[in-house]
Amino acid sequence: MKRVTLIICYFCAALPLFCVVVALSPHARAQKDDAALRFDLPRNARLRVENLRGSVTIEMWDENYVSLEFVAGTKREPPVRIERTPQLLTVSVLTGRSTRRARAVNLKLRVPPFARLQITTTKGEILMRGLPQSLAAQTTTGDVRLEVPADADALVTAQSRQGQVVSTLNENERQPRRRTLQKRLGEGNKPVRLTSVSGQIMLAPLASENNNDVASTSREQPSASTLPQATPTPAPSVAAPSPPPEEVDEDDVIRIETDLVTLNMSVVDRASGRGVVGLAESDIKIYEDGAEQAIRSFESSSAPFDLVLLIDLSGSTRDVVNLIRTAALRFVRAARPQDRIAVVAFANSPIVVSPLTTDRVSLRQRIAAMEQPQGSTKLYDGLNFALDLIERDSTKVRRSAVILMSDGLDSSLPNVRGDGSSISYADMLHRTEELDGVLYSLWLNTEYEAFSPEDVQPETIDTAYERMKSLAEAGGGVFYEVERLEDLAGIYERVVADIGTVYTFTYLPTNKARDNRFRAIRVTVPQRPNLVVRGRRGYRLK
Repeated sequence: MKRVTLIICYFCAALPLFCVVVALSPHARAQKDDAALRFDLPRNARLRVENLRGSVTIEMWDENYVSLEFVAGTKREPPVRIERTPQLLTVSVLTGRSTRRARAVNLKLRVPPFARLQITTTKGEILMRGLPQSLAAQTTTGDVRLEVPADADALVTAQSRQGQVVSTLNENERQPRRRTLQKRLGEGNKPVRLTSVSGQIMLAPLASENNNDVASTSREQPSASTLPQATPTPAPSVAAPSPPPEEVDEDDVIRIETDLVTLNMSVVDRASGRGVVGLAESDIKIYEDGAEQAIRSFESSSAPFDLVLLIDLSGSTRDVVNLIRTAALRFVRAARPQDRIAVVAFANSPIVVSPLTTDRVSLRQRIAAMEQPQGSTKLYDGLNFALDLIERDSTKVRRSAVILMSDGLDSSLPNVRGDGSSISYADMLHRTEELDGVLYSLWLNTEYEAFSPEDVQPETIDTAYERMKSLAEAGGGVFYEVERLEDLAGIYERVVADIGTVYTFTYLPTNKARDNRFRAIRVTVPQRPNLVVRGRRGYRLK
């Protein structure tokens, strides 16, 4: 195991994009062991750290730049890529062709307190010492440990679907183990979201809070007692293994998750029908059942999206796959450069054509080679898969949207051949209502004349149409009718334009009653009465 440190300074004021790949030779490494990679972080930029090959440790410090070190379990250190756009700095470990055969790489960063930070790992642990301006930490099977200073001012939301969430912030109170937790610290002004599919999430007091020399303490190796028990190479400290999780009442899970209300809204000019960009938080008013609500967070229309293009390739679309490919390519071409795109095709089962990526060349190649799934139409299972993908792989720093193209004819409907989805339409509609992102549905008209009672009847077509429309309404998006497949490419471009006008807000409702009663939401732009706000119109607090 070698600890690799190096120093690179660069200035990008005149460049829209800068990328440096770090891969030092053994001779160069020996000359650089006393320094660390350093790069500036503008106050209006985000910092994204992605490591699919190991752990990530983050410490706060008072400098105005980011410091990076990495520890690699091989004599030849793998490259670390640093990318910069005007709004985003990305630090990522390149994975090569196979992450399973790749050796572990552990990242260690020191960041300024004004950082807006997003961290992603797969199996690697995440250790966060202190609180940045905002934090979204996401891992698949790794553990997450957040050490919180005594004067913290944050709203922390933590969720582990198959693991547990433990808090030791209050030593005088017994903390139950659970799968979700929402905790307000101070005024709750800094949003913090911690997510793991099966790992443990731990909230603990900041261990080195009384030690002002952060730089010196950060170079100490973690003790054996704090290392993860199942990790073969040194990694950031996480909580020791805990007893099996206690049973959690399902209502508790729902209650915690629904405290913070997320709204995705498009603002449209009433006269022209065009989306309006450039609005500020102060322009917006939110009302719940007539009572004004305080906005907790605000994302402008220019904030980046993670987009999942969900394509129905079953039934009558089989003969027109080339047209669908062409339309999907038009969507990729029209999308904003900062948006990540994934493509999923489905029939009997979903196929990931491309994971979330900003690599447009790779996207086009994968769409061109898109294979057609076989079997019946499992629309609701496909949509459920897409929502799982966006929740698992999307970063909480980014907003998310699913764009569904289908005729709506799930095989569970009357006279639609094949086995239907395992998840019901009612359950899928309920899950869509709770989606933090936006769902757009594009209904493709595949109606043909029914010559026998065994054919799909007009009533079934009408049901499919209404369900596609209801899914878009539940997901806060827009419903589009595609009468001819030749029109699909143009409608995809309209969807991209609409996504570019979406604003995202969150608020904590003043009414805390959990009565399962529908609460009406109204969003206005008081100073500009000619504007209309489209999106989610209400919810239920359970």
